[in-house]
Formats: sequence, structure tokens, C-alpha cells
Amino acid sequence: MGDFFGELGRYLGSANNRAQFFGDLLDHVYLSLVPLVLGLLIAVLGGWLGHRFPAVRSVLLVVSNLLYTIPSLALFVVIPGIIGSKILDSVNVIVALTVYTAALLVRPVLDALDAVPPHVVAAATAVGYKPARRFLTVELPLSVPVLAAGIRVASVSNISLVSVGALIGTGGLGVLFTDGFQREYFSPIVVGIVATLLLALIVDLVLVRLRDLLTPWDRVATTAGAK
Repeated sequence: MGDFFGELGRYLGSANNRAQFFGDLLDHVYLSLVPLVLGLLIAVLGGWLGHRFPAVRSVLLVVSNLLYTIPSLALFVVIPGIIGSKILDSVNVIVALTVYTAALLVRPVLDALDAVPPHVVAAATAVGYKPARRFLTVELPLSVPVLAAGIRVASVSNISLVSVGALIGTGGLGVLFTDGFQREYFSPIVVGIVATLLLALIVDLVLVRLRDLLTPWDRVATTAGAK
């Protein structure tokens, strides 16, 4: 055990190793969070259409289920042939994870919109809110508590899947895994695993805080109920 921690200390004591780690960490953040935002926007738009039109809802659910069953590594390899990018371009990971995120969030968006009280929607309509304005200012804000749970799952999924992209030569903390396995050097593997777990935890805590900031009425209701 002492030899392991000594080896880990020597690995982290190298300026080159630290520079590589922070570079891989920034790549990982970029490759996981950009698709989260893009996928959420697509899912919200699709969810709005699916909430309004039952036929669209059925198609969205079927397509999203099919897309999410595609193996991630296969999708990373196929994407360049579809969009014309190079096999090592980071855009392949962004596009693939955007697809996964949108597919994963379609159902939570629909469930979140379904959870909005009908009488609130009716009241907004009665005072003259058009569908688009009603969705952006009434339905979407009220759906945040339910939707946030799906976004938290998608963020953890993306942070995990970015590591797979290292197998085709893209960046991220997965590079530490492949480098460590190729050299039979366990220190970068351990550093990569711990950093991935901590990143997922930090992003999850940020999302929880953001949810609380966007839904102050929910906290008031919870406090009042506790009393």
C-alpha cells in the first residue's frame, strides 16, 4: 500500500503529469457539459411539441428509446461518416452525447410538463397568454423540479460516457485510463477514476443549487409544510 501511494505521489509530483491532468479535465468538462445544454434544448423543444400533439409524443418516445439503445462507441465511430468530420474530432463526441442527452431527457420533459397543474395553465390562457409565452413563463418554470431530476441523471451519464471517447483518440479523463492500461501504470487510472467521480459530484451539486435558485416557491412550500 505504501508503494502505491508513493507511486501516486511521484505521478502527481510531475509538472508534466499535472499539466496533462488539468488539460484532460478541461476537455472532459467541455465534452460533457456542452452536449448536456444542447441536448436539453432539443429535448425541451421536442417535449413541448409532444405535450401539445399526442401523435408527436408517441413518435418522440419511440425514437428516443431507439437512439438510447445504440452503443456509445458505435455511435462515436458512425458520426464522422454522417457529418463528414474526422474520426478524431471532438465534435463527434459532442454530437453523439447531444443525441444521447436529448433521447434521455425527452421523457422527463414530457413528465415534467404533465406535472404542471392544469388549472394554472388554464388561468394563464384565460388572461391572454399565447402558447409560446405561456410555455416559457408558466409551464417550463413550474416543470423545473421534475425536470431537474432527469438533467442530473443525464449529467452523470455524459460525464461517464466521455471517458469512452478516449478509445477513439478524443480528449477527456478517459485518456488517463487508456494511457495507464497501455503502460500498466495504475496511478493515472486511479487519478482519472477519482477525478471523474468528483466531477460528477460537483456538477450534481451545482445542478441542485441551480434548481433551488430557479424554484424559490418550492423551498417556501417545503418549509411551510415542515412547520
